[in-house]
Amino acid sequence: MQSPLDSVKNAETALADENVRQILVLAERLRDTHGGVLDDAAIQAVAEATNAPAEYVRLATRLLPEKRQSFFQRIYNLILSLEPDVRRHVISGSMGTLCGLLLGAAHKTGQELFNTLMLIGVGMAFWNISVSKDTRTAAISGGLFGGVFFVATSLFEFLFKTTMVVPTPVLPIALVGGGIAGVVLQRIVNRNRARLGLKDPVQERQEMLRQLVDLQEKLRSGEQQVTFLCADIVGSTQIKANADPLSVEFTFTEYHNYVEMVIRRYGGRVHSTAGDGVICAFDHPQQAFGAARTIQSGLVELNTFRNKVGTPIVLRVSVHTGEVVAPDLTDIKSVNFAHVIDVASHLQRECPPGGIVVSVEAAKHLPGGPDGIGRDRVSSQGVDAAVWLPPQARSAPTGELPPPLPS
Repeated sequence: MQSPLDSVKNAETALADENVRQILVLAERLRDTHGGVLDDAAIQAVAEATNAPAEYVRLATRLLPEKRQSFFQRIYNLILSLEPDVRRHVISGSMGTLCGLLLGAAHKTGQELFNTLMLIGVGMAFWNISVSKDTRTAAISGGLFGGVFFVATSLFEFLFKTTMVVPTPVLPIALVGGGIAGVVLQRIVNRNRARLGLKDPVQERQEMLRQLVDLQEKLRSGEQQVTFLCADIVGSTQIKANADPLSVEFTFTEYHNYVEMVIRRYGGRVHSTAGDGVICAFDHPQQAFGAARTIQSGLVELNTFRNKVGTPIVLRVSVHTGEVVAPDLTDIKSVNFAHVIDVASHLQRECPPGGIVVSVEAAKHLPGGPDGIGRDRVSSQGVDAAVWLPPQARSAPTGELPPPLPS
């Protein structure tokens, strides 16, 4: 029996998990519609739509599955994941180092190409500073660029052994001058955003919010009720340790083929496999419960004729139903973040060996309801479930492996 404090903690945890899932779903859809990137405006829009801090959204978006990207795309996305102020400072320091290197190379080789590239780098650094959100960030970024530029120039002039060496007293002047230049540039650009073709940050966030509203409506249209079956082998690590690798590979391959065959027979689809665990999806709880009972009863034949590891395979199976958001209604694997899958996995761990745990939500759709499944009850993540056990499982010691198969 859960205490009131445990119930409150479970409710808070579920609410936090649901908020994270909502952030991830919205961020992923917004990223797909904007060429695979999430800039500051997009992150701020997601934060406002989910009532979460922008820093929290940045951390949550790091959980998004990575897509195949080039080296430069990964660097670009890494820079975008930084806080705006930190990003300005990092870019300023990097551009200062690059410009110092190019200036040293120009003095070493006498090539005008390096001077041209250095001037382009200075222009890019000035632009990065000028689009800062406030004068404080612009001043720090400008001072950082000026200081790093002159320090890098002195270092590379020394390494390249050129005749020109930047005197040390110039460093304070570079720091102060860069800060003042940053403030001036930021104010000039801020007053002339419309002429320069820059979007107003407020208007850009509003546009993102409108897109998020459209995305949420599309996501709601993709909501559907799905029942998930989660199955896992009891003591699989010990079984594998006590058998030779060839027997293990053969037996476990036969097991997976058997489970997939039963799932397809009952109209289910395999959502994912991890190790010896299988998660499958069904349109109705009756299909899932029927498949679960068939899988458990058919293990006798599997263990008798196709088990080569010497120890019978025993399963824990759970069934849970709930609402999910499927971006592609024809592909259940497109469901990446769903509370119903998490609950099914947790309930499976509470299941007695050889049994089936069916959540109350799923059992409501079965003949007889939860009492028609069994009188025993378990609970996980604040969800109650009924336990179905075959006669042989009721007499077996809970949590122990069955005796070895006869040779």
